[in-house]
Amino acid sequence: MNYQFTIIVPVYNEEDNLLRVEEELLAYAKIATKKTKILLVNDGSKDNSQELIEAICSRNPEFTFINFKENRGLSAAIKAGFDFTDTPLVGYIDSDLQTTPTDFNILLQHIGEYDLVTGVRSNRKDSFVKNMSSTIANGIRRTFTHDGMDDTGCPLKVIKTDYAKRIPMFKGLHRFLPAMILLQHGKIIQVPVQHFPRIAGEAKFGLWNRLLGPLVDCFAYIWMKKKYINYEIDSRS
Repeated sequence: MNYQFTIIVPVYNEEDNLLRVEEELLAYAKIATKKTKILLVNDGSKDNSQELIEAICSRNPEFTFINFKENRGLSAAIKAGFDFTDTPLVGYIDSDLQTTPTDFNILLQHIGEYDLVTGVRSNRKDSFVKNMSSTIANGIRRTFTHDGMDDTGCPLKVIKTDYAKRIPMFKGLHRFLPAMILLQHGKIIQVPVQHFPRIAGEAKFGLWNRLLGPLVDCFAYIWMKKKYINYEIDSRS
């Protein structure tokens, strides 16, 4: 089908959202500026998510899935999506659809010049506690990484696939995607996108893992930055 863009959708206990995921991503595929397919990554859901995923994929050729044997976390789901992507561009969106897939077209406008384009959630429709903890976590991360990004937790990103596949795996990866592209001497940019309240399902991150998690992961990032192997070929025979 000559697809150019793969959208990864991590799923964990999102049975109440999946039919809306199908509807909205199918609608986006019809207006996408790049020919698009969707990869649902079921992160060991314990509800009926997998049954719904299989039904969605059976009736829509644009959809495929990966099903984990057990829950491994958001970073593992995203990394698996990168590993199985075979298009030049890859992106991801959360299955709660608090961001809209139509905004991928805004991000795709910039991907020619840049290697990662990330959304920044405008007028966030979350609670005060959630917004404040996110602001603090982003401040902690920027202090360590100097990536200049205001909202790396925004679940709307587009990356050139060859860069995405070179990102090393560790838990908390999803918070450091821009920094990981910078380690490869890639170019990154942030672009405002829309944000909406969660309609169904439950949030998977609380105050504890929004604040402590990023702080611990920053030390892992500093270690990785010192050990990261990066080279450019000048010539070969």
